[in-house]
Amino acid sequence: MGIADGLGEGFAVALDPTNLLYVFLGVLIGTVIGVLPGLGPTATIALLLPLTYELEPVTSVILLAGIYYGSMYGGTITSVLLQLPGEAASVVTTFDGYQMAKQGRAGPALGIAAVGSFIGGTIAVVGLILLAPPLADLAVEFGAPEYVALTLFGILLVTYLGTKHPVKALCMAALGLLLATIGQDSITGTGRFTFDQVELFDGLDFVAVAMGLFGVGEILYNLEKTEKAEQIKARIKNIWPSRRDFRDSSGAIARGSVLGFFLGVLPGGGGVISSLASYGMEKRRAKDPSRFGKGAIEGVAGPETANNASSTSAFVPLLTLGIPPNVVLALIYGALLINGVQVGPQLIDTNPEIFWGVIASMFIGNLMLLALNIPLVGVFVQLLRVRGGILAAFAVLITMAGVFSVNNDVFDMWVVLAFGVLGWLMKKTGFEPGPLVLAFVLGSILETNFRRTMLTSDGGFEVFFTRPLSGTIFAFMAVVIVYSTVMGIRRRRRGRPAALYAEQLEEMTPGAEDEGAAGVAASGGATSSAADPTDRRTGGDRP
Repeated sequence: MGIADGLGEGFAVALDPTNLLYVFLGVLIGTVIGVLPGLGPTATIALLLPLTYELEPVTSVILLAGIYYGSMYGGTITSVLLQLPGEAASVVTTFDGYQMAKQGRAGPALGIAAVGSFIGGTIAVVGLILLAPPLADLAVEFGAPEYVALTLFGILLVTYLGTKHPVKALCMAALGLLLATIGQDSITGTGRFTFDQVELFDGLDFVAVAMGLFGVGEILYNLEKTEKAEQIKARIKNIWPSRRDFRDSSGAIARGSVLGFFLGVLPGGGGVISSLASYGMEKRRAKDPSRFGKGAIEGVAGPETANNASSTSAFVPLLTLGIPPNVVLALIYGALLINGVQVGPQLIDTNPEIFWGVIASMFIGNLMLLALNIPLVGVFVQLLRVRGGILAAFAVLITMAGVFSVNNDVFDMWVVLAFGVLGWLMKKTGFEPGPLVLAFVLGSILETNFRRTMLTSDGGFEVFFTRPLSGTIFAFMAVVIVYSTVMGIRRRRRGRPAALYAEQLEEMTPGAEDEGAAGVAASGGATSSAADPTDRRTGGDRP
């Protein structure tokens, strides 16, 4: 099937009244959860996983995909108006977006973010159409050793690129792989780690694990915060950017689209890295870098374009290789598995309505988001008045009812509560649940293909390095590990003199620490206020 025929079938699927309704619901829910505190695409998709049992596979993916890229739009609103990023990828938008709002230019900041997001998302969809089919054709040549290498590479990149603490992330990935072994052996059928409990013979339910870690865990973590939502003080007017705004930001939008697309394809890339990379690129290219942090419109347009492009291009490895590049896509991958859809190189041929239908829905969804975000900014802002306790109680109720409806099993409810407490403890201690869930999802793929490789190679590991594709992937893994190790050593060496100086200064003058911190903040100028390293909504350090 050619691209033209595929798109024709895709639009026929996406324009079906039911699917069209779920496109709208997806982008609307995504925008809302991007605005509301304490929520995000990961937690929301985890809570909605039980709903996918009642929907057609293509409809469920259209809904979940809309929530994902829709949340990128919603997170911009509070980043600009309150300096509170609604979603992790919108952190960079606070640097210049909030400064523009203080200057009375909140409208153009939100407008250029919406336009840039639309352009970046649309260009990424075009790139997805052009790149996915040939990549799927290449992936058909993959055997068991290649899938072992690709799965390990994906987990490794997510832990190194997508998290702030690689060692902790690797520990969580190892725990996820261990949890994936619970149940019957995929080759011999014998039970493992079941402790004679009948409920564990089929392993832990993915829906229960995801809803516990990201649903209940996030709720418990956010309930600890008693901060009240700030009132919007900036006036929102002239949302549509002027010609000068478009002229100043056109280059940033173009570069952000391309950069975001390619970084989104990489496992662990994601919106945070894409937006940070785009902001850094625009600041380096600027004739006057000092404008950044003081209300440069390029500092809003570039990152917002990049994070929306990356959220779309992240579907490339999922739909073509069956490898989710980040946690949100791992949840969508789980939704497809729940519906019995085998995601991988054969998806385009075996389920073309899913592949092309999702792509066509992205075109429609981006148009809907542009239409929603330009005129309805004021309406979305009013959602900040909803109390966090009300949202938390409602979310817990939906979580418990939803997980019970999947298998009609009370045991799954206990699993949700157990992993909810685990997720809360992980957030408290600096461990991220993302690598755990990703490894848990990929664990069965990794184990099955590893066992097959060992059976066909008589237990020899050289097959992983003698085959060209798997050998190349393992070589890339070695490069990532060596590079990360060297950079970590360099950072520690650079940090030691500063730490020793701080200790000596504190011994000489007991109050110097606070004064020094104040001096650093004062020397940062606008950056200290626009790029406050503490995210007041999440309570943690910004990426």
